[in-house]
Amino acid sequence: MKAAAFVYPWDVNGDPDAPARIAGLGVEQVTLAAAYHSTRALTPRHPRHRVVTAEHAAVLYPPGDHWSGRVPRPYPAGRWAPGDAYGEAARALDGAGLAVHTWVVLAHNSRLGAEHPGTSVVNAYGDRYPWAPCVAQEATRAYLVDLAAEAAVRPGARGTELESLGWYGLPHLHAHDKISGVPLGEAGEYLMSLCFCPSCRRGYGEQGLDAEELAFAVRAALEPLWRGEAVDRGLPTVAELLGEERAAAVRTWRDGTARTLQETAVAAVRAAAPAGFQVLLHADPVPEHCGANAGVDPAHILSVADGVVVPCTAGTAPLAPFAAHAGERTVLAANFTVVSGMGGSPRTLAADAARARTAGATELRLYHAGLASDGDLAAVREALAAR
Repeated sequence: MKAAAFVYPWDVNGDPDAPARIAGLGVEQVTLAAAYHSTRALTPRHPRHRVVTAEHAAVLYPPGDHWSGRVPRPYPAGRWAPGDAYGEAARALDGAGLAVHTWVVLAHNSRLGAEHPGTSVVNAYGDRYPWAPCVAQEATRAYLVDLAAEAAVRPGARGTELESLGWYGLPHLHAHDKISGVPLGEAGEYLMSLCFCPSCRRGYGEQGLDAEELAFAVRAALEPLWRGEAVDRGLPTVAELLGEERAAAVRTWRDGTARTLQETAVAAVRAAAPAGFQVLLHADPVPEHCGANAGVDPAHILSVADGVVVPCTAGTAPLAPFAAHAGERTVLAANFTVVSGMGGSPRTLAADAARARTAGATELRLYHAGLASDGDLAAVREALAAR
């Protein structure tokens, strides 16, 4: 299976040894960040720094003049990735014989929510999530589509991987995060991620739901979870919490909103890209899932994109629903964390890759070549050499 490693421009720029070191892992491709959210990242081998702080979500290249006067619009990176940081890194990696694909983070942007609060997801209690743009809002959708096309199709890129192209919600590693005190489970996190901004309220109305009644029902459904009463008997499902009909109507609105955004964004990328340009989405086969790996219907998304990147660090089960709908040329990339300190297991990568292949994976994604220790990278080299 072809393997690709995720990389940031700051892992490469200023480190002349980085391209050869990454190629020496045995990967054929790098997925290089072109648009990314705020982060604090370790750079354990860089000759000039050890920690990079990306202060806000940004494009890692100079944004086009067509953004002038638009709201929302992308922001260029600051001192952590000046100028065309993406382009500089891409040229160096291409010179080492690596195919370069773009890595584009979309509906995850804390600066956007801080400066334009009205763009954010609003939960049933009225709390705004500044990191989570609501993908039902027309101006936000237009921004995400145009950003996808521009950031994905950078000079020389052979493909793209679009992250968080769908609903974002409560789950999010925020600064000094302290939201895990109550075990909500997937259903509770989903309910805490439902949006009640004006656009979503209108959308619920189109499905025959009264938004105020729905918000009340969501709050009532969450009360036993806040009290810890559901833990002993097992965490309930969304349908159990909201009722079958109400849950189905909510799903209809949210699924349709995400699907049309995904269709439009992928079409915009293809319209801007050269022939043969590959478009993948980071995706989860559970449609209610919110976050970086957008919840999707496998059959639908594989009719839209060339394939998906699927989180497999916790196991390869998420591959099966996609494999059931994969065509001969579909890319099913199993994404494994290979950073031990972030919960990865690089020393079992060979066995994990074999299980992924059996489950239908056609490629590997390794998160993350810049963050991993020397020992982790040595384990990756050994595993890839054994393919």
